[in-house]
Amino acid sequence: MISLRKLYLIILFALCTNVVSAKEYTTLRFGVDANYAPFESKAADGSLKGFDIDLGNSICAKLQVKCIWVESDFDGLIPGLRAGKFDGILSSMTVTPTREKAIDFSNELFSGFTSYVFKKGSGLSVDVASLKGKTVGYFQGSIQEAYAKAVLDKAGVKIQSYQNQDQVYYDLVAGRLDASLQDSLQAQLGFINSPQGADYEISPSVESPYLPSKTAIGIAKGNVELKALLDKTIQALHKDGTYDSIQKQHFGDLNLYSGK
Repeated sequence: MISLRKLYLIILFALCTNVVSAKEYTTLRFGVDANYAPFESKAADGSLKGFDIDLGNSICAKLQVKCIWVESDFDGLIPGLRAGKFDGILSSMTVTPTREKAIDFSNELFSGFTSYVFKKGSGLSVDVASLKGKTVGYFQGSIQEAYAKAVLDKAGVKIQSYQNQDQVYYDLVAGRLDASLQDSLQAQLGFINSPQGADYEISPSVESPYLPSKTAIGIAKGNVELKALLDKTIQALHKDGTYDSIQKQHFGDLNLYSGK
């Protein structure tokens, strides 16, 4: 015969187990700043497009849930996630020690490096000494901002943040900036390959501990269930060829995934 105490413990354990496994996603809300082509941007009809958008939609399709994209300024994505405005951040967000203190991350989506964009014949380079007294622009809230404040500012470089990447390029072309600093692929495909980028060149990648390369989906601290779900689904997209297909569509034969 089961004692009342044992029966209470059995019921309590069953209830706790049910709470842990009760979360069933019918929708996934991804926070995104759609101003970073070719990773995320808007089509002429206002719909979202890009590498991250296609990956997110494929994740939702694999999980058989509805994808909801919630737009936000980039520097508002982490506060928005922590406030419960969306379930994950899928917006070319690099994993950094500072961000890991505030949120968790899925396994790697892709790796991206950082480069400058200069006007051809400017004589500027990745050597910080060549930039002393010059003005460099970057996307607010990005890892490039952390690098600019920690390295460039201390080396006598004038630094300027912008609300989105398009504004950076606008001021670069207008002559208010001597250089811009951003993801290398974004610079090449989102600017250099466009008509307005014809007179500009991209530098080799900038090496610094402030510029890590691993990019992933941001998840609220402690949401181990969603992390496990996303990690498993990302792996499945690699296994069935979906990831490679999306990557080829946007980047041709370039391989963005390091396998970490």
